[in-house]
Amino acid sequence: MSAKPWHLLGDIGGTNARFALADVGTGRIAEPVTLSVARHPNFSAALAAYLAHVATLPAWAPLPVDGCLAVACSTERRTLTFTNSDWVIDREDLMLSLRIPSLHLINDFAAIGHAIPALGESDWRSMGGAAGDPTRPIGVLGPGTGLGVCTVLPSQSGVQVLPGEGGHVDFAPVCEEEIQILRLLLTRYAHVSVERLLSGAGLQNIYWALTQLRSAQLRHATPADISAAALQGDDPVAVEALAVFCRILGGVAGNLALTLGARGGIYVAGGIVPRIADFLEQSDFRERFLAKGRFRDFLSDIPLRLVIRQDVGLFGALNFLKGTV
Repeated sequence: MSAKPWHLLGDIGGTNARFALADVGTGRIAEPVTLSVARHPNFSAALAAYLAHVATLPAWAPLPVDGCLAVACSTERRTLTFTNSDWVIDREDLMLSLRIPSLHLINDFAAIGHAIPALGESDWRSMGGAAGDPTRPIGVLGPGTGLGVCTVLPSQSGVQVLPGEGGHVDFAPVCEEEIQILRLLLTRYAHVSVERLLSGAGLQNIYWALTQLRSAQLRHATPADISAAALQGDDPVAVEALAVFCRILGGVAGNLALTLGARGGIYVAGGIVPRIADFLEQSDFRERFLAKGRFRDFLSDIPLRLVIRQDVGLFGALNFLKGTV
């Protein structure tokens, strides 16, 4: 029996690289593997490790026939440089090494955009709003290693996904505490973007700033430690830091909804959100989404949803491929 042809899927972020093989005909995603970016010196080493794994699977051919990699950087150039890691991908060298005529490289949040129309109700958690207008734009954002943003535009022939760099817009504080946080962060950064607060490193920045403002001890060294302490209630400053994180995320989501006229909905994805979903729901996230003065009523009907599907980047890469084969 001959080995099955397959398509390569990848969701390559600043912290983890996720690979999977896909049967585009059936829509099946098989054998997903997650590799640490920090434990591999470059992208080629991580891909080689995954292909070595595929070689142990007798049902599948050793190399893909095509593929789609969702990457955490701009994809417009031949050589791709990641925003939050030292990895580099050379598009042509990669196709030669895989011995395939084409390989699709799309932004990681564009991949999530391609996933959104195909998500079921079990893939997201409602944070309020109505059903949404399926003919109007959808905004997608999400904190992880960075802050990703994209727009989904429905059309009669499907959807068009517009990647963007909305994570790098200016942070706009709306209360005295946030103003104080901004002042402290300006001692660290020449430009304080929303990504400086809405990301793993951003949570660290908020926590550090609050320890300065509260004259408290800096007890936690990583975003995971800060969020764990907040969820367990072990450290009041960590609890406050995560609450500030959620408030700012809600405000930025509301800004995106207003900017796009996103009557189709706002979806919040990324690696952090599923782990703090309960905390987020109890926070001021929803209130800050709505707190836009005269446009509160405009925002109240917009569906606000947390994406909780774990393989959403790979799923989006698969959906992109379905439209090309």
